[in-house]
Amino acid sequence: MEAYQKVAIVVLLLVAITNAQTICNVSMDGLTACKPSVTPPNPTPPSATCCSALSHANMQCLCSYKNSKLLPSLGIDPNLALQLPAKCKLPNPPNC
Repeated sequence: MEAYQKVAIVVLLLVAITNAQTICNVSMDGLTACKPSVTPPNPTPPSATCCSALSHANMQCLCSYKNSKLLPSLGIDPNLALQLPAKCKLPNPPNC
């Protein structure tokens, strides 16, 4: 059953990406710009492009991925991802 859930999540995410080209109001270009900042072991400081993309994000939506097994499977550290709004000095960082 767990394998089925993982497949279902990936399929839903791919459908969302294909249809909307955004996740939580962040464009695919924005997500790509942020990836070096959330990828261990040597994350880089977030770029201006990444911070700009996050400034339009639905933070509560992003919080819903906090405990997702999907992010680590994509090479993304959820803890690093949750630090990005503060690193970008965005007002009202998420309280996940």
